[in-house]
Amino acid sequence: MLDTTPLTAAVDRFADRLRAAPQSRLQRGAAAEGLALARELAVRAQRIEEPEAQPRIMPDAGAFAVADQLAVAGHDLAGALEMVAAPEMAGARERGTAPSVEAVEAELDEAVKLVKAAAARAGV
Repeated sequence: MLDTTPLTAAVDRFADRLRAAPQSRLQRGAAAEGLALARELAVRAQRIEEPEAQPRIMPDAGAFAVADQLAVAGHDLAGALEMVAAPEMAGARERGTAPSVEAVEAELDEAVKLVKAAAARAGV
């Protein structure tokens, strides 16, 4: 089973910092950074879950909702990655209809890096 703890921990940490940030910091760009990341993580999850469908863009629900949007998107991506890496998907991987475990692990690593970089840019 794929361990997505690094992703969920990074997402939760950033979301908690956004929740604790003053309105002035959110308005100076932290909320926009969080929303951009939430949208990217949501698109990545959708591409895994529904590769043929056009990804839907997460709406801007305001500076005070962005932390929750980020948490939901991050946990959705973690769940999607766990799903495609599950042993039950071995047959689909062999047929080429599911990504390899190595590709899933690379996607997980990249997502963690995205979260950490966005948190650093947000300054929270």
